[in-house]
Amino acid sequence: MKKLFIILMLAIIGFGVNAQTAYITNSGDNIVSVINVVNNDVVKTIDVGSTPQAISVSLDGSRVYVANSDDGTVNEINTATNAVLDTITVGDSPEGILVSNDGSKVYVTNQNTDELYIISTATQTVSATVAIGDEPFGLAESPNGKKLYMVYGDSASVGVLNTATNVVSKIITVGVGPYGIAVSPNGSKIYVTNAAQGTVSVIDSLTNTVTANITVGEEPWGVCVSPDGNMIYVANWGDTSLSVISAATNAVVATIRVGLYPNGVSITPDGKKVYVANQGSATVNVINTATNTISDTIAVGTGPQAFGNFISTHVFTGIAPQSLVSANIEVYPNPNNGKFQVSSPKSQVTSIAVYNVLGEKVYSLPITDNSSPFTINIADMPNGVYMVELRTDKGISVGKFVKE
Repeated sequence: MKKLFIILMLAIIGFGVNAQTAYITNSGDNIVSVINVVNNDVVKTIDVGSTPQAISVSLDGSRVYVANSDDGTVNEINTATNAVLDTITVGDSPEGILVSNDGSKVYVTNQNTDELYIISTATQTVSATVAIGDEPFGLAESPNGKKLYMVYGDSASVGVLNTATNVVSKIITVGVGPYGIAVSPNGSKIYVTNAAQGTVSVIDSLTNTVTANITVGEEPWGVCVSPDGNMIYVANWGDTSLSVISAATNAVVATIRVGLYPNGVSITPDGKKVYVANQGSATVNVINTATNTISDTIAVGTGPQAFGNFISTHVFTGIAPQSLVSANIEVYPNPNNGKFQVSSPKSQVTSIAVYNVLGEKVYSLPITDNSSPFTINIADMPNGVYMVELRTDKGISVGKFVKE
């Protein structure tokens, strides 16, 4: 069986920093507003392509990718400098964008050509073009990266792409006019907003069937799921509201009035704040999730859309950023069921810890015998993405793995 060697570079220092940042695409003036989510100040604006709409932050927080609808391009932004590094040409009218969990690919849906463009982040070039369903919009990936879910607006359906083969393996019928999509942290449920129907379809990922249709506000567009998977937040473009849904009951538990024409919605890694981009009022509302009330309103550019994950929910703030070094970490197997082995061949390991997506330490192993590899068992933890931290004689090394 093949071992997975995860090479960690110094860019991992950005984990703690980028957990504090939101990136808002403003389609009316071709800029991205950079918001410090600690104090809700706009700290920078970045010039991008024509009519930026969709956006995606990489899992490690080091890169942001912006889909520019009117000029058929994607901009790559370095979050350390907040500068555009590259511009990649894709198909006509890119409407959805997503960085893969492992950071190796960027997926882009093109509304006018009914295609999926796959960008290699190693070369920043288009590595594949896949014919998909009619009028594709939102994108979401399973936690293990094996499936890509794509919304087809014209055919009221969701396509399931096998990411190893780039073949659509399943078509799932949802509500009328689907637009946004999100996957629960453990990958068991997929949530799809049906803009023309005012509903959210809930899909069971094991059976690829719709198990519920939840009535929300008018023309729901953006959707996100809390890091613990308990709550779903839906931006209703048509009636200026945000619906809060309980995942346990599939019922709307709160409706919050926000700015005009809300589109994109994302949640902070600690689950305490939800940010809503209001296209019609040039603002971003900040929602306190404990009270379901607006705690702040931030002025941004013209026509903010921010369709996608504009705040990374997979940022591991509990891992100390100091003294990180480039290192080879062996995780075997990966993905795994929570039982795996880890080693760092070129270092003397002094302790091992595992962190969940909230930055919480869920496992620790003090080292008394430095005989590598070390066996880890977190089988009792929920499925999802985790980080394993090895403290060594050379500093701190970090690797990512998926429990499924």
